[in-house]
Amino acid sequence: MAAEHQINAGFMPLFDSAVLVAAKEIGFAAREGVDLTLSRETSWANIRDRIAIGHFDLAHMLGPMPIACNLGLTPLASDTIVPFSLGLGGNCVTVSNTLWAGMAEHGALPDLDPARAGKALGALIRERANAGRDPLRFAVVHPHSGHNYELRYWLAACGIDPSREIEIVIVPPPFMADALAAGRIDGYCAGEPWNSASVVAGTGHIATVKATIWKTSPEKVVGVRKAWAEKHPEALSALLRALHHAARWCQDPANRGELAALMAQPSFLGLSPALQMPILTGHLALGGGAELTVEDFFLAFGKAANFPWKSHALWFYTQMVRWGQVKHSAAHMALARDTYRPDLYRAALKPLGVALPGANAKVEGALTAATPVGSAGASLVLGPDGFFDGRIFDPDRIDEYLAVRDWAML
Repeated sequence: MAAEHQINAGFMPLFDSAVLVAAKEIGFAAREGVDLTLSRETSWANIRDRIAIGHFDLAHMLGPMPIACNLGLTPLASDTIVPFSLGLGGNCVTVSNTLWAGMAEHGALPDLDPARAGKALGALIRERANAGRDPLRFAVVHPHSGHNYELRYWLAACGIDPSREIEIVIVPPPFMADALAAGRIDGYCAGEPWNSASVVAGTGHIATVKATIWKTSPEKVVGVRKAWAEKHPEALSALLRALHHAARWCQDPANRGELAALMAQPSFLGLSPALQMPILTGHLALGGGAELTVEDFFLAFGKAANFPWKSHALWFYTQMVRWGQVKHSAAHMALARDTYRPDLYRAALKPLGVALPGANAKVEGALTAATPVGSAGASLVLGPDGFFDGRIFDPDRIDEYLAVRDWAML
């Protein structure tokens, strides 16, 4: 019997595309009447452009990218919405062995502590500047990425001006480890497994991780062409149900071996199952023999990992303003907020009786421990969600948040 809905989707070879891959390969999409075609891409720019021109109906996307599209910050910009998040966390900041040795001389320890690592990096940067050396070069995957904003947030909170004291360049995720090994960059912020790839190769050291910079924080999403979503609401709802079931399957420890073997196929991630175990277990080899287990390093499901929080969209927006990518205005803020569509998530999943948050936005950084919260359907636990510097982001007080200048390094 022919599938009721035909959907074309793009993805990048990162582990957090696993929910889309599992939806297709394990059969969750087919059970919802969806014939899901997946196309692997080599850069986020390709993903952005191909969804804009209609090659893809939807795609594995960087959380801020649809917002940037809607704000007109990208070439070939198109209206894009976010009805589903593909998970929380999963990124690391990896540095060359030489840079790590210099940081260690200034007090860095293999404990992933963002404050300690940032303080050491700042001391090394000042030492290099006093000696007349060139600025360090760090790579991120795209200007409108969680990687760019979390790297900048971390550095700025540690007293390093990321716009003046280092150089930030763009490198596609699969090329990060090779660029570090070749000495073209000194460090990078990327999703797994491209950090572990440098550690296994003996060329890099993981200095800190997203899950310690901002606990249970947003990362990749499903970005959908708004015109397609409005024309095919039943297809989108069916896909969201399939993704929900796929995310639950991906998070189940009993499925780790099968999931890693699936993602190891050349058409998906193309890397060994062993290299995927860090993101599946949170147990990271940091380099130099050091190992550490990080709680909630990556969540594909649970703690509302798939809910498209408007507060996440608005935090990304504040970082675009903070780093000069867009001017702050009520209209721009509304565009950013309305990019994330929890209404579509709720409509698709309510019939399943799943946990649905009682609100569409929340104060970010306020939960110091896992906390049960009010919800429709099943019970729901959120957090912890703290920023390492203790800051709070209240989506109802954005003007006040943006007015702070002692931490903005501007």
